[in-house]
Amino acid sequence: QVQLVESGGGLVQAGGSLRLSCAASGRTFSAYAMGWFRQAPGKEREFVAAITGSGDSTNYAPSLKGRFAISRDNAKNTVYLQMNSLKPEDTAVYYCAASRYGGTYAYTRSYDYWGQGTQVTVSS
Repeated sequence: QVQLVESGGGLVQAGGSLRLSCAASGRTFSAYAMGWFRQAPGKEREFVAAITGSGDSTNYAPSLKGRFAISRDNAKNTVYLQMNSLKPEDTAVYYCAASRYGGTYAYTRSYDYWGQGTQVTVSS
C-alpha cells in the first residue's frame, strides 16, 4: 500500500512558476514509477509527466515538454513537478500517482495509487 500526499499548489500569475511535491509512504518508493496528471473542471484527467523508479527515464505530454519537469528523490520518498511559464490553461487539480508496472505510462489505468490532488490556479 502506498499513500500519496501532494503539496505546493496555489495561485500564481501567468508566466510564473510553481513546484509541486508528492510525498509517498512506504519503504519501497523506488520500486514505483510515478506520474503526474491534471484535471480541469469539466474535463477528463490528462497525463502530464511520468518518471521511472530509478529516475533514469521520463515521459511528458508533448504540449508540456519544455515547460514542465518531473524529478524524484528516492531518499526522501518524494516526486516533484517543476512548472514554469505557467498559463491560465494550466489551471487544474494536479494529482500524483504510483505505478507498480515500472514504465512511464501516460494512462490512468496503469497507476495503482493516487493522491488527493492539489489545486493550481493561474491568473491572466
